[in-house]
Amino acid sequence: MLSDPATVPRPHPAEPAPGHFRGLAACYFAATRPAFLSVTLTGSLIGLASACLGGAAFDLPRALLVVLLALAVHAGINVINDYHDARSGADAANHERLFPFTGGSRFIQNGVLSARDTGIFGYVLLALVIPPGLWLAWMSGPGLLLIGAAGLFFGWAYTAPPLALVRRGLGETAIAAGWLLVTVGSDYALRGAFSFQPVAAGLSFALLVVDVLYINQFPDRAGDDASGKRTLVVRLGVDAAKWGYLLIGIAAHGWLIVMIGENILPQETGFAAFTVALTLTAGRDLIEYAGNPAALRPAIVRTILAANVHGVLIAAALAWAAVR
Repeated sequence: MLSDPATVPRPHPAEPAPGHFRGLAACYFAATRPAFLSVTLTGSLIGLASACLGGAAFDLPRALLVVLLALAVHAGINVINDYHDARSGADAANHERLFPFTGGSRFIQNGVLSARDTGIFGYVLLALVIPPGLWLAWMSGPGLLLIGAAGLFFGWAYTAPPLALVRRGLGETAIAAGWLLVTVGSDYALRGAFSFQPVAAGLSFALLVVDVLYINQFPDRAGDDASGKRTLVVRLGVDAAKWGYLLIGIAAHGWLIVMIGENILPQETGFAAFTVALTLTAGRDLIEYAGNPAALRPAIVRTILAANVHGVLIAAALAWAAVR
């Protein structure tokens, strides 16, 4: 249910507010944070291209279903994360957020949707994925059931109690596993079997998605700490944690180079290594401004850009190698 615009303050002009959306459909769609679903689209493209390079026939209807299901799962997880961060008080306590990148969607905090309606919506989205997901597994192979179940688990356990992995300093692990599973699952849906190739192609991308989460924890640090959300940045402290961003980024690009050097990935995927420039400059800014969250917006934008461009270049290189 939408809240009364007259009774709910609007903290920041850019944030959602009651009455801002034309109808419930537009409101609920915006609550999924669609602008940030691009990383899942990118991960799916890597997996589909990997399968084609491995000799799988490209089945357009199946590929479209894979992408739609992955996007729906990510959308549901975004909404569920907002719900559980609202219940824990983490988003309400976040006064240094950089909207729209950190601090959640603000739909609950600004009175656009109730916490109850948000939670129901998130879990309904995940439930709707199950029937077509089962059909896709029946068409592709039983291994897809394991991949899908693992993906749903990591997405749910990221913020939901009793596990709440992000509150235990394990959020990075869940993110890396989740986006690697997107690539592996997309590959399996076309290939019909497990292969190391999507791991080789997808891990560098998944690690750069981890860097998106990691840098976002700096503006969120005070709110996370106040609500008992023990992320790595809260646990390590700003001065120590800021170096972790570069370590993750260097590991990502190093993995790609090793996979090319071992002839596991085609040479064309090397173009994706040029995104190291985005990672290094963003890391430089993080090291300088880690204690000043308001100055991190450009670095966050470059981090998101690095993950997406890196993934798209890998997917394009794999597709090119498959058809040449």
